[in-house]
Amino acid sequence: MTDFATLWDFDDPAGSEARFRAEADAAEGAERLVLLTQVARAVGLQARYAEAHTLLDGLDATSSPEIGVRVALERGRLLNSSGDPEAALLQFRSAVDAADAAGLAALAIDALHMVAIAAPADQRLGVNETALARARAADDPAARNWDASLLNNIGMCHVDAGDLASALAAFEDALVALERIGDRGRIFVGRWMVAWTLRLQGRTAEALAAQLALKADLDALGQTDPYVDEEIALLDPGTFTPPPDR
Repeated sequence: MTDFATLWDFDDPAGSEARFRAEADAAEGAERLVLLTQVARAVGLQARYAEAHTLLDGLDATSSPEIGVRVALERGRLLNSSGDPEAALLQFRSAVDAADAAGLAALAIDALHMVAIAAPADQRLGVNETALARARAADDPAARNWDASLLNNIGMCHVDAGDLASALAAFEDALVALERIGDRGRIFVGRWMVAWTLRLQGRTAEALAAQLALKADLDALGQTDPYVDEEIALLDPGTFTPPPDR
């Protein structure tokens, strides 16, 4: 099965769509159907919701348990993105149940994390914590590696509730998980989240040191991040250089 991580760029859904379509054109059977669910997701990320639903309608969701789960999951994402979280929740919960019945642990956690996103605000923390417990208990590395995203979402729930101490603890745990996974780009984001929360706590010296260290590491790779620069400007206005007049 094709590794989705090599095809997805969530900052470029059009490019992702093209890559998944090309892979689907070259694939057969179940693999082709799985790839087409990701085409639908990429199309939905471009707000072409009707087209994405039509694509999913054309897939045989009864052909295998995995296809059924993926069709429900992607349809739920489309419904949630287009402004119908109640209908999305029905799809996500169906995907959780079907994935559990089929022993598809990673997909079950993916669907459960989407339940948390679509659920009313007062339910999100609890659902994320349930998903995190499942990820931590999983034997499948793909399921286990959901812990980083779930910890980030838990951190944001705590930020929204004004509990910055719990938020920082969650973001620090997420960073540990990201370092285990080894995705450098996501590690940088995890470091930013920790530094951002330090600023929210008023720990400006620590926050500035963390953002400057992050900027130095980005500079060493020839990369820039406007969010890092924005935080540094907020923390130390004397470092900010306005862009030239256009």
